Amino acid sequence: MKKSLVIVESVAKTKTINKFLGDRFRVMYSMGHVMDLPQRKLGVDVENGFEPHFVKIRKKEKILKELKQAAQESDVVYVATDPDREGEAIAWHLSELLRRANRNIKRILFNEITESAVKKAIEHPLEVDQDKVQAQKARRVLDRLVGYKVSPILWNTLYRGLSAGRVQSVALRLICEREDEIEAFEPKEYWTITATFRDAEKEKFQSKLVKIDGKKAEIDSQIRAQAIVDDLKQQIFVVKDVRRNVVSRNPSPPFTTSTLQQEAAKRLGFTARRTMTVAQQLYEGVELGDEGSVGLITYMRTDSTRIADEALVAVRDYIATAYGTDYLPAKPRRFKAKAGAQDAHEAIRPTSMSREPRKIKGFLTPDQFKLYELIWNRFVASQMAPAKFERTTIEIEAGEKPRYLFRTTGSVVLFRGYLQVWEEEKSQEDEETATVPKKIRVDEVLKLVDLLPEQHFTKPPARYTESSLVKELDELGIGRPSTYALIISTLLDRKYVERSGKQLVPTELGRLVNRILVENFPDIFNVRFTAQMEEQLDKIESGKKDFLSVVKSFYGPFERALERMNSKTDELKESLVEDTDERCPICGSPLVVKWGRLGRFYACSRYPDECSFTKSADKDIVETDEKCEVCGRPMIVKVGRFGRFLACSGYPECKNTKPYPIGVPCPREGCDGQIVERRTRRGRVFYGCSNYPKCDFATWHKPVNVKCPVCGNPYLEERSNRQRGTYYLCPACKQEFDPETVSLDEAVGFDS
Repeated sequence: MKKSLVIVESVAKTKTINKFLGDRFRVMYSMGHVMDLPQRKLGVDVENGFEPHFVKIRKKEKILKELKQAAQESDVVYVATDPDREGEAIAWHLSELLRRANRNIKRILFNEITESAVKKAIEHPLEVDQDKVQAQKARRVLDRLVGYKVSPILWNTLYRGLSAGRVQSVALRLICEREDEIEAFEPKEYWTITATFRDAEKEKFQSKLVKIDGKKAEIDSQIRAQAIVDDLKQQIFVVKDVRRNVVSRNPSPPFTTSTLQQEAAKRLGFTARRTMTVAQQLYEGVELGDEGSVGLITYMRTDSTRIADEALVAVRDYIATAYGTDYLPAKPRRFKAKAGAQDAHEAIRPTSMSREPRKIKGFLTPDQFKLYELIWNRFVASQMAPAKFERTTIEIEAGEKPRYLFRTTGSVVLFRGYLQVWEEEKSQEDEETATVPKKIRVDEVLKLVDLLPEQHFTKPPARYTESSLVKELDELGIGRPSTYALIISTLLDRKYVERSGKQLVPTELGRLVNRILVENFPDIFNVRFTAQMEEQLDKIESGKKDFLSVVKSFYGPFERALERMNSKTDELKESLVEDTDERCPICGSPLVVKWGRLGRFYACSRYPDECSFTKSADKDIVETDEKCEVCGRPMIVKVGRFGRFLACSGYPECKNTKPYPIGVPCPREGCDGQIVERRTRRGRVFYGCSNYPKCDFATWHKPVNVKCPVCGNPYLEERSNRQRGTYYLCPACKQEFDPETVSLDEAVGFDS
């Protein structure tokens, strides 16, 4: 009897799903996309309906061969790729490639990798959703058109290797414009006055001056603040009003992709990429001892806050048992979807209420436990009773008419409700709550104990963090849940943005690229246009728009902007040259600052035709611990036409140089050399042993000083691609690792 074939995207899923389906099924993986646009060609037929020319990914040929063989030997092929646009596109490509081997191909979908969900999907197979496929095709075509046609303009203007992306460039614009706001900001002085009073019961409390002569208290100088303080010292302070009321606070919805990334950043310090990597592991399956591999959360790429009815029943039973019926609302709480949400999948939640985080902690990595506990607590809290507070507001008057009004607000928790599980971050209002006396009465005269005037200055807007940028992109409708982590990692990988603590700061290169794109493509790289394109892609998915009309509407204005840009490339390049007061040491002509493939550099104004002088524009000399073997002086890092190298700080008296070391010992047994950065004659970077030619170790990929935890190989290699960004790979066993979850002492693998 023939088996049925189930195709998933990753190795981890095969382990989990195999356990559910038993011997009648064979589960294999595609490792993501199997077809894509060609790497070295546009791959889009602009003249004939913008049809993309998808080709098989060369690295997937072995996998495809194995899948075709398995399809031939199976009665049914079930394609179980992820339940989103990208997963649907992968399903379509697999269906097309395997149709000759087996015509009985079905699409199955599940929002969680549990036995019931997988078996239910097998019992109710579907066809590939062509509207989703067309929406993903449109996104890929639009991204290719922008990247393939705009990036060369940046190469001609600045240097090769730069890239422009349809969505990433708008995210860069947001970061750069925030930096512009910060630089243009002029702080303004203001003062606050806080009084300390004592009531009839001898209780002390503080109150803030909020109004003067019936208007908001605005105090702009020390002189004005001191005059008010002097006047207040002469006044009598009377309680005008005491208001006590009970207020309720409802819990937040369960997580969407965006809110999960935001909270993981704020509470756990995770980057967006780290959050999604760990969430993928929790979704695909974790080994839980005798229970085997189990998917712990529902699909983690979603913009919906909807919860399945059976999950609501389960969580309500859990709350009643764990916390008591007082913590259970009369009805399940349902959250309204935000405007523009696709609502294709449930919110992110645990797949079973029987797997409390503390019970399975021993089977999880530290990162997995932290994120799973965060998801668990948010989901449980979302269905718990509101928290109740008694809020007291006291208003105190002083002076004639009266002239001054002070206000104190405080609150006391009456019933914690969902706060038993999920502590909200304090808002500004919460931070300003004060201790209030319990027996204070209206018309009571208070004794003034102290007056404290304080100087403040208005603050500039805060730089974006990963958390706040994800929130902004989500609220503006730019990108989709699956793209936020990739957008940020691309900006960092391209050196357009760098981290300063948790803040994202645009580099000089990033700001220059942004300026070029915004000045020349103002109608393309802007928030409104990009958000509207996302809406158009959603309409393709829902069947309200077609692929061709959406791509055409984009390409018209884009092509006209390209023509304008191409006509003035030389003019733009010239505008980027900066004059200096320095003179060329060779010919005496003025030096200018230009841009090249290594960044900014000084060059003779007659360079390159009449004079060859150049030097690095880096003002900071980086001194190393290495000593010059010739004269004993410290070696410094310099950048030349072939990249970084070490040079003697005694130049020009001592001209000793050597290759740049990367801090990794040579992995060859018995060799005491260090791995250094080298370049070929054509300028391509590679890495080799400093003992060459005695030791001929060399690799194109940058070695990382981390021992492989799987096979013990002494080093990993740094790799990157468009889908994943930067990751590590062991050259011996080919296992891949997330760089944010490995260190010199520990490495955590993943199969996504």
